[in-house]
Amino acid sequence: MASSRIMLNTDPDGERARALALQSEALRRSLSSYFARRVVDRTEVEDLVQEVFLRVVQRDGADSIEHFNGYVFQTARSVLADRQRRRAARRVDAHVAFDAEQHGGEDVDAGRRLEDKAELRAATAALMTLPERTRTIFILKRLEGMRHRDIASRLGISVSAVEKHMLRAVQHLAAELGGGR
Repeated sequence: MASSRIMLNTDPDGERARALALQSEALRRSLSSYFARRVVDRTEVEDLVQEVFLRVVQRDGADSIEHFNGYVFQTARSVLADRQRRRAARRVDAHVAFDAEQHGGEDVDAGRRLEDKAELRAATAALMTLPERTRTIFILKRLEGMRHRDIASRLGISVSAVEKHMLRAVQHLAAELGGGR
């Protein structure tokens, strides 16, 4: 593609806009290929191309651009660098797409919320009726996710004692809460 000079000064007759539009159309395919080779998500390509042209149009400074094609591709490199900085700052690669089935996309009505709160209160009340050591072991295991061996070490008891307390806690809670649903 031959390099050309594009005038960016004020243009009352619209000549600048027409020249830029012609040059932009000629470069669009090349820019799209450039970005397609450098980004994983192909849906971003057109947005990146538009960002390049937006920056060219909004450019302040000199009245003209020598070697317009080179300037456009330098701007494209800048757009990619800015995109990468934004993605890193927002930790885009760590995001998980929303999946209604996996993330519970259903609406929970007020009645269901009241039932859940009542069940939670009942479970808390049943838990509070356990002996203190049994309750502590149950909480460490089920809520804190600790292993039996670690609980035993923390409380200065044997692993089998931890297992017995857990069995008692589960049996007690099952009886208090009606054995589940």
